[in-house]
Amino acid sequence: MYIAVFSIPALAQEDPDALYRGREDSVKAHRAVEIWNSRLAASPRDFESAWKLARAEYWLGTQGPMIERRAALERGTDAGRIASMIEAARPEGHFWMAANMGALAESYGVRQGIKYRGPIKDGLEKVLMIDPGFQKGSADRALGRWYFKVPGLFGGSKKKSEEHLRKSLTYDPNSTASHYFLAETLLDEDRKDEARAELQKVLDAPLDPDWTPEDRDFKEKARTLMTSIK
Repeated sequence: MYIAVFSIPALAQEDPDALYRGREDSVKAHRAVEIWNSRLAASPRDFESAWKLARAEYWLGTQGPMIERRAALERGTDAGRIASMIEAARPEGHFWMAANMGALAESYGVRQGIKYRGPIKDGLEKVLMIDPGFQKGSADRALGRWYFKVPGLFGGSKKKSEEHLRKSLTYDPNSTASHYFLAETLLDEDRKDEARAELQKVLDAPLDPDWTPEDRDFKEKARTLMTSIK
């Protein structure tokens, strides 16, 4: 993993958590990454900086400029892996390593991305073993996505996708991500009325203070998908 070294005194005056909360501003998101990167370089066993770096790189890898996304996801995967080794009994590192790897796999498409399927699934199942309710059912949500995206020949299953997504909703009934992903799974099974109902739940859900940028993104996707259903 490449870790750039920045001036610690200059970066120490800024709060990376506050910067990350303003992540819709790419300048703030990059600055948060710089700070956590610097802290991890100075203290290689800094668990908090490692997993938060992985989370921030995931944001840049999914919402940042297209040309920078894969590199951010690769760095995020590395940071998550480091966090998972520092604190193997904590869920954060395992989850964000898997999340970054999952987005990286999607960026390559099925043919190239399928090679990541094992480590992604292993990481998410590890989270379920440690804390099933971590981050409001995020592991079940991500596994639901895994089973949807992976071809049946390699272990994918629309039935298991639906099961995991519905399980995730028991932890957070207002999750825009879970409702949206469930809508896609239902659409793939030609259950259009049920899919529309899930998309409406995305549109009706309140914004989560911790995940407002992500909620806004899923609401926009839901509007677009809703209009495409015939």
